[in-house]
Amino acid sequence: MPDPVTVGLFGALRQHADGASQVQVEARTIHQMLEVLAERYPGMAPQLARGVSVSIDGRIYTESLFERIGPDNEVVLLPRVAGG
Repeated sequence: MPDPVTVGLFGALRQHADGASQVQVEARTIHQMLEVLAERYPGMAPQLARGVSVSIDGRIYTESLFERIGPDNEVVLLPRVAGG
């Protein structure tokens, strides 16, 4: 079982986690983290499926589902912003 990772939540993602600004998940990769979040917070699942950005130690990842994460990383989940 992976060590718990603290994940910061921003924007509309918070409302699906009972307003929490941070949650802990047991995951080793971004993909595992998103799966755990979708299972634990079903209201968040549609937004996760549409796409989110993940910041790990200040670097944004949008397509790197198998990027490793751990308890020493600062992980932040952000709703993906569409530009035009």
